[in-house]
Amino acid sequence: MSVYALPTIEVDAMLRSLSSLALAFALGALIGLERQYRQRTAGLRTNVLVAVGAALFVDIAMRFHALYGGTPSPLHVVAYVVSGVGFLGAGVIMREEGNIRGINTAATLWGSAAVGVACGTGMYLEALLGTLFVLSANT
Repeated sequence: MSVYALPTIEVDAMLRSLSSLALAFALGALIGLERQYRQRTAGLRTNVLVAVGAALFVDIAMRFHALYGGTPSPLHVVAYVVSGVGFLGAGVIMREEGNIRGINTAATLWGSAAVGVACGTGMYLEALLGTLFVLSANT
């Protein structure tokens, strides 16, 4: 077998990835629609991208770990998603004349990332519950 041979596509793994990414997209869109409706900084696209990105990073980490084992574990990737989205959220926090704006938007992005991580790990019910709680907190 050549080094440049195409890898075998595992249908089960692809379907699992498709389902986790589709759910992350849908739940991120629900959160984003609420933010868009309220005309907040991070709306539909931002929340969808955060949720799908988090799900994809975790999905890749879990798949890689299942294939090759070793470290880092998927839990390490989850930790980096948390800190990376925290950095992204810091970018939406602004200070205007003594008032701080954007903290709720940053927290919502963090919640969208958590929903994406739950989707990426296959914890679909937890992702749905997380979405409901994020939406409840914002409404």
